[in-house]
Amino acid sequence: MKLTALTRYLDDLLNVAAIRDYCPNGLQVEGRAEVRSIVTGVTASQALIEAALSAEADAILVHHGYFWKGEPAPIVGIKGRRIRALIKADISLLAYHLPLDVHPQLGNNAQLAQRMGWVQEGMFGEGDIGLMGRVDADASDVAGIAANLERVLGRKPLVIGDLAQPVRRVAWCTGAAQSYLASAIDAGCDVFISGEISEPTVHLAREAGVAYISAGHHATERYGVQALGEHLAEQFGLRHCFIDIDNPV
Repeated sequence: MKLTALTRYLDDLLNVAAIRDYCPNGLQVEGRAEVRSIVTGVTASQALIEAALSAEADAILVHHGYFWKGEPAPIVGIKGRRIRALIKADISLLAYHLPLDVHPQLGNNAQLAQRMGWVQEGMFGEGDIGLMGRVDADASDVAGIAANLERVLGRKPLVIGDLAQPVRRVAWCTGAAQSYLASAIDAGCDVFISGEISEPTVHLAREAGVAYISAGHHATERYGVQALGEHLAEQFGLRHCFIDIDNPV
């Protein structure tokens, strides 16, 4: 498959043109023109690049790429080493941040819900980035949800709030979305799940009487890029391999 066709397909599929973001979405580093093998991962770290080289990939597809708003522009140091490695190997880097979070089927939020058995009933927050809905009857309190998250994600979550609190409505947004807690509260949720937590989040959750669960930034965002890679493999016959670079955050 031509790299230009792959990039165009992904940009259209993830509706990149309609979403404002903190980084460029799409092709970030251009490699060879023909793509037969793709490695997916959460973040375009040096470790993922080296693993993709070993896997003889033509392209790397990630959720967290490069060139973030506010970061220094010079391609030096760690960023320089990463980009030089890609160019030397003629491997492309494609990255999709918010467009991958919000895709209704392949996105991080949708894929987390699928694995957790949550039934989406609505959206909330700026740009409707967060989702909310019902939980499985077997996890009808905060303790049950936390236990299921630990089982599915393989990481013990941090829980703020009453473990025995009944849950009728759950809200979630993967990654660093702790700032959406206030919107989740306004939307009437009983518990909000995200990846990260900040100091003010604790006080807001306690004072609102809404439980907050920090389940891990990396842990909650492993599934969208996997689903996207599997979709490409099925759609175009590409070889696909997801490589999970361990990250405790």
